[in-house]
Amino acid sequence: MKILKRLFFTILLLGFLTPFVVLGYFLLSYDYDISPLIDYKPATTTRIYDKNGDKIANLFKKKHRYYASFDEIPPRAIEALVAIEDTTFFEHPGINIDAIFRAAIKVLRAGKAVEGASTITQQLVKNMLLTREKKLSRKIKEAIYALKIERFLTKEQILERYLNEIYFGHGYYGIKTAADGYFHKRLEDLSLKEIAILVGLPKAPSTYAPTKNYDMSMGRANRVITRMHVLGWIDDETYKSALAQTPEVFNDTLTQNKAPFIVDEVVRRMKRMGIKDVKTGGYEIYTTIDLRLQNVAKKSLKYAYDLSLKRIEGYKVNELKKLQKDPEFVLSDVNTSLLNGALVSIRPKTGEVLALVGSIDYKKSSYNRATQGKRQPGSAFKPFIYQVAIDLGYSGATKLVDIARTYKYEKNGEELKWQPRNYEKDYEGLIPLREALVHSRNLATINLVNDIGLKQLLSELDKFGIKNLPRDLSISLGTISLSPLELAKYYTSFANAGIQVEPYLIKNIDKHAQTIYKHKYMSRFITEPTQAFIMTTILRDVVRRGTGRRARAKGIELAGKTGTTNNNMDGWFAGYSPTIETVVWFGNDDNTPMYRRETGGRIAGPAFSKYYENVLRLYPQIPRKFKVPEGIIEVTIDGKKEYFSNISKPPRVQNKASASEELLF
Repeated sequence: MKILKRLFFTILLLGFLTPFVVLGYFLLSYDYDISPLIDYKPATTTRIYDKNGDKIANLFKKKHRYYASFDEIPPRAIEALVAIEDTTFFEHPGINIDAIFRAAIKVLRAGKAVEGASTITQQLVKNMLLTREKKLSRKIKEAIYALKIERFLTKEQILERYLNEIYFGHGYYGIKTAADGYFHKRLEDLSLKEIAILVGLPKAPSTYAPTKNYDMSMGRANRVITRMHVLGWIDDETYKSALAQTPEVFNDTLTQNKAPFIVDEVVRRMKRMGIKDVKTGGYEIYTTIDLRLQNVAKKSLKYAYDLSLKRIEGYKVNELKKLQKDPEFVLSDVNTSLLNGALVSIRPKTGEVLALVGSIDYKKSSYNRATQGKRQPGSAFKPFIYQVAIDLGYSGATKLVDIARTYKYEKNGEELKWQPRNYEKDYEGLIPLREALVHSRNLATINLVNDIGLKQLLSELDKFGIKNLPRDLSISLGTISLSPLELAKYYTSFANAGIQVEPYLIKNIDKHAQTIYKHKYMSRFITEPTQAFIMTTILRDVVRRGTGRRARAKGIELAGKTGTTNNNMDGWFAGYSPTIETVVWFGNDDNTPMYRRETGGRIAGPAFSKYYENVLRLYPQIPRKFKVPEGIIEVTIDGKKEYFSNISKPPRVQNKASASEELLF
């Protein structure tokens, strides 16, 4: 009998001591590092917005997460979470002893795990510090971690970490991310039903995801709402109203990338600023882009591209017909698969980049030709030379010499000849400066450079800040290499009344509600408003009746210049309305010629025109006519209006002698 008693007490003592021995073993043999939760700094998603605050994209590395401080989280969300997951959360020390015993009894009865006993704190530990393996050892560690964490963090801090760390399905980490992703709402704008959907997700994110299983998700949400009602945390009216609601759910992609060329360019610029954690730093980047204009820019470029392909197919058919008649006829060797384009549009007064498209199709080519591609602008460079002439006192009425000349020069000890010609292969003799630029006369331009003097021209061109200008007469034909965005920068000199403005894409960058970068306006004086306006009137004529006729858009004044390089390698149109400037480029990516009839006006002009048609459709209230600055003198010469100023003075008009006047000797 004594032996049995001893045995009984021994077993009882061992049963009593065993949990403490096991607990002591785990306490001593394992390092319970809770620093990841104490110093909680998760990787967070960077967001990029357009000028109107519409989201362009999310940028993240592995997990898509927006961070919400405890103050941002609605009290209803806290109540709903505690109601369904851990009713005694604010009373227990990290573990719920009663729940553990209830779960243990059910395990013994069923012979398997049928009910969890994890508190919110333990769930946080499981997600952050431990694996999800179903072992007793893991549960013991989980409990120890939870007890330790509750000593160092407040309940509010634990809830903040939990609601930012937990997975809510569909690639969304954290409640703020899920609110934005599923409902396109801020946390403070969520309804009770939407909150219930979200707090019901962590139990089984895939099963209850509203994008996959809407009815199951609503059922789970209704259980959350019912639990809140049973606890007396919501009244009957709120309860019934929430049960009846069926929220709209959005099934978005995680990145939501609406403008990939913009996103790539923003990332490049941030890295140049020294910001290396672009995808994990949780930045909010506000750009100058107008998403509506970005979309129409993309469509306008594709429109002109398709027109070109259709046109080239027609040319090929005609060439085959010619070949049948003339066996010696040489067919054009054109590979249209290499043809591509770019478009950039800015607000010349401020430098804001409104739209930027780097290729016809981002999926086929992500190389950004608008910012990274450098090509010769050809005749699109001529306005800079003519602006110098106008600033020196020339006017649209000044006569230029349009005749052929042969220029001799030496290269590597050998004497060579350069015989430039007009595109039309004819000569006008004397031609007004206005007409020379309107019809892009190469010979008149070269002779103008000679008239000004190459040395003086280069000195005057320095005011534009254009780098790597050729130091010879080839400058007349635009042999410098520029990207479309660079050319757009220099064209602001005309479009912004003589003030050149630095284009910019990023307005400001915020992090944790603090602005860490803000754009500074940069400009330089180029010329007087009157002189810039004289240039605008000439470029307006280029569009009305010159080489840029295909760039016209009904209902708005446009000014601009075509550009076509040797052998039709590049086709440009650079121009502007009273408030928006746009540059379009087309060419083959390997610098081979396009089809020989694809000029800047023919291939780039239609993209420019279509873009402005859409601009007017989207923003019909924008200014449509160029303003005439003070100091402009209008004179009618040979039935046509010409514009002068106190610098570009009108020609002297000789008065006819009156018969009654005395002759003085």
